[in-house]
Parts: sequence; structure tokens; C-alpha cells
Amino acid sequence: MRIKRILDIFLTLIALIFLFPLMLLIAIAIVCNSRGGVFYKQMRVGKNNKDFYLYKFRTMHVYSDSQSLITVGNRDSRITKVGYFLRKTKLDELPQLINILKRDMSIVGPRPEVRKYVDLYTKEQMYVLQVLPGLTDYACIEYMNENAILEKSDNPEQMYINEIIPAKLQLNFKYIENQSLWEDFKIIVKTIRRILVR
Repeated sequence: MRIKRILDIFLTLIALIFLFPLMLLIAIAIVCNSRGGVFYKQMRVGKNNKDFYLYKFRTMHVYSDSQSLITVGNRDSRITKVGYFLRKTKLDELPQLINILKRDMSIVGPRPEVRKYVDLYTKEQMYVLQVLPGLTDYACIEYMNENAILEKSDNPEQMYINEIIPAKLQLNFKYIENQSLWEDFKIIVKTIRRILVR
């Protein structure tokens, strides 16, 4: 959708201008809190099954992701003190505004998954890769407390694969089948409201 792309660029540029001071403060806080770089990048799967680097503010100690690709509970020992706050408020996602400008992502769309889990998709589930991934969608709103859900499981990874991924994909399909600028607007508002409520 050409109009959606134009709005993505316009809104992202405005967001970057207004949020730059906040992003600078976050960068300083990360550097002061733990050793390592400010940003974290991870390979994700985007539209048409193409890999791309997704950017975030670093919230974990360096090399912590080598232990597991998912985090369990809000107090995962790998997460830094600043990182805990960034994750809770979703501020760690702000660098993905760059992904939007690069056309890796859109503001609204299915959250991009890592290759390890995409390789487990059925042929029908691969349908989700027909659209650009996004910062938020129905699944993001529904599973904003995903870490807390996984914390209750004896086998978090199996729960993620067998229960959470299929449920998220169903919500992704709901968005894809009903996508419109009005739907995007409603999702953005619901996401902001959900973050503030938390």
C-alpha cells in the first residue's frame, strides 16, 4: 500500500525528531549501567522470507543471547537494571524506527520472528511472510506480558513453539485479512494504551 509506506516514513521521521533527546538519554543510561554497546541487532525474518537485522537498545549483558533466544520472566538474570525498565516500557524497541526507514518493517504488522522458529512454520503459516513485519499488531498487544506467561511453564521453549507461536500467527492472519489505515490507527492507539496501563 503506497499510502501506508508514505505514512510510515512521515510518522517515523517525526518520531525520530521528537524522540531523539530521549533516545540519547537511554543510550547514556545503557553505557553507564553495563559494559557493552548501546544497540543490539538480531537477525529476523521479514517479508518474502528474507532475513534482515532488527535493531533494539541493548537490554541484556553482552553475549547473553547465546544461552537462549527467549527470555523467561521479567527478572531474567541476563537482563540489566536499565534493560528491565526499557523492556517494561517497550522503549528498547525505538531503534526499529530505523528498520522502518530502511523498509525492513512497517509501523503496524506482524512482529518478525527469528529464523529458528520460522523454519518450524507449516506451509499455511508461511502466509504471514507475505507482508512487511511491524512494530506492533494484535499479537503484540495480546502477548505484551509474554515473558510472565513463559515463566509459569516447566518448558518455556516448548510452550513458545507449541502454544504461543500458533496463537500469535492466528492474530497475525486476522490483521492481514483486515488491514487498512483505520485498522492500523486502532492498533497503534491500543498499543500505546496497553503500554501506559502496564
